[in-house]
Amino acid sequence: MKPVLSSVVSRVRALDLGLGRDWVLIIYGALIGTATAGGAVAFAKALHLTEHASREVQGAWPIFLLPVLPMLGALITGVMVHFFANDARGHGVPQVIDAIARRGGRIPWRVGVVKIFASIATVGSGGSGGVEGPIVQIGATSGSVFGQAAKVNRVELSTLVGCGAAAGIASVFDAPIAGVFFVLEVMLRDFSLKVLAPIVIASVFSTAMTQVLLHQRDAIFAVGLAGYEFTPVELPSYVLLGLVCVLVSVGFTRILHWAEEQFDRVRMSRILLPVFGALMLGAAGIVWVLLMRGYGADQRVPPFFGNGYETIVRLIEPGTYSPPHEPPSSDTGGAGAGAPAPEAKTQAGRGHDPAPPASLPQGFPLLIPVLVLLTLFKAAGTCMTLGSGGSGGVFAPSLYIGATSGAAFGLILERLNLIPVGVTPASYALVGMAAVIAGTTFAPFTAILLLYELTREPHVLLPAMLASIIAAIGSHLWMRDSIYTMKLRSAGVFVGGGRDQTVMRRVLARNVPLTPLPPEPIYASDPLSKLIALHMPRTAPDFVVVDEHGRYLGMVTGEDLRTALVDREAIPLLLVAELLRTDLPTIDPDETLDTVMDKFADHDVAGICLLSPRDDRRPLGLITRANVIRTYQQALESS
Repeated sequence: MKPVLSSVVSRVRALDLGLGRDWVLIIYGALIGTATAGGAVAFAKALHLTEHASREVQGAWPIFLLPVLPMLGALITGVMVHFFANDARGHGVPQVIDAIARRGGRIPWRVGVVKIFASIATVGSGGSGGVEGPIVQIGATSGSVFGQAAKVNRVELSTLVGCGAAAGIASVFDAPIAGVFFVLEVMLRDFSLKVLAPIVIASVFSTAMTQVLLHQRDAIFAVGLAGYEFTPVELPSYVLLGLVCVLVSVGFTRILHWAEEQFDRVRMSRILLPVFGALMLGAAGIVWVLLMRGYGADQRVPPFFGNGYETIVRLIEPGTYSPPHEPPSSDTGGAGAGAPAPEAKTQAGRGHDPAPPASLPQGFPLLIPVLVLLTLFKAAGTCMTLGSGGSGGVFAPSLYIGATSGAAFGLILERLNLIPVGVTPASYALVGMAAVIAGTTFAPFTAILLLYELTREPHVLLPAMLASIIAAIGSHLWMRDSIYTMKLRSAGVFVGGGRDQTVMRRVLARNVPLTPLPPEPIYASDPLSKLIALHMPRTAPDFVVVDEHGRYLGMVTGEDLRTALVDREAIPLLLVAELLRTDLPTIDPDETLDTVMDKFADHDVAGICLLSPRDDRRPLGLITRANVIRTYQQALESS
């Protein structure tokens, strides 16, 4: 593997002699997109086969054994993640964003490998999760490994990570444009041409290679045009749907974050914690089966197990619902009860027979309560699976929740005779998918384009734009962070937006001019009068204190020193140790300017110590607030 990669990289690097760096990055993007497509197709097919086999077994077992397979898959996931790659835990995208923000895009190759098998074990055994998070992390890992082998700089490495992530989305959803916007809106937040060009090329090459490997060009949710109509009189309904999706998006995001926090507090081995979550998921599945028996439906596999694409396909199919303004026939017993579930044309299922159905149950008269229950059960199941440490994505659950809540909303309008003739609740299910994605990710353009590329359905594009913008703005006003960045903020990683953040992420702390330390080291045992003597000729009022081996201990700030000067008679009696502060942060040379600014914002000091990149904790100098601002202004002018 490594010799092949080194050979490819060396040949492409040779092109740098005749081409500019921008063209070389474009070539890198094409290679990453092609490689990611192959990995995505193999991953999707393996996941499909595993999920197909799991459903056959679950369908044959008694219902009280429903937790067994999810628990087995969770155990496999827990072992692999704990011993080989902790970053493969959870839904993947936050880990990639963290790697870009704090590590310059460096992702170990083992993260991608473990993510493949952990996600197959989790989702394939029935865990409630999607494939897009794993695919993004796998693609991002391939881009990072390729970039590190090519020895690109930090900015270029982040771009190649974005190439891999966009290629993953483009491959699994057959959505090249949405893949590009997902990376630009959610991960990099940089729309410059230097970043855009290689990501677009990677996304296009990934889509083309996926279509070649699968020998078809269908969208995941390929539906017919019949039944999809939009009239201006429905605009208020779609505005209201957007507001409903704000509630759904905020609720799902917060309950997932709450579940992650609660599982983190559980005193249990990190290996067994996903098994505990799978046990809870299985118990919820048993409750669902028993509830559906009350509706006269014998459903052996709960529809919120796995990625749930079959249920989504049925909800957005106009034929699922009774014709508008016509009473349901006695054969169906309710809206959509007797309609056959269409075949799920998913990327994971291409080239294979569809898995045993885990879709909406047949033969019950009340569809609205069941859709509400599906929304709640899917949200809870995803929290149990991913919050406990299972491996999977949140994109597919968000699509699912959007489809169920949108379909329920549409059926309510239909029952109230507020849907025009020729329109079905399927349109509202489609729009609900985009609106919930926009509300959870704060990425409305990605949601709108993804909906169109998934369905190839232009009739709902305008209402989808309206509802998605409302959902994104409303959710952003309600909560600061998206479903991807909320956990990062709690971990101290702040992902901002705009041009200023983009510029600051490109500048490293090592590029900021340093204020040199005094020629003579300052020890904790030194008298305070020594600092006063050194204070006058120095521009920086803060002092770094070291131990006898020259390692960083802490700092004496200028503010504390000025406070001590109030009582001059006590100065001869004071030692440096009495004013030493050990609670101040330090800076690593490879940190970006945005994290440095965050540290200055949290601590009212003029300077922070820059430590050696080695583990000896030796101070290199002081980074002052003034020099950080000056460096940022210079970078802003040159960008």
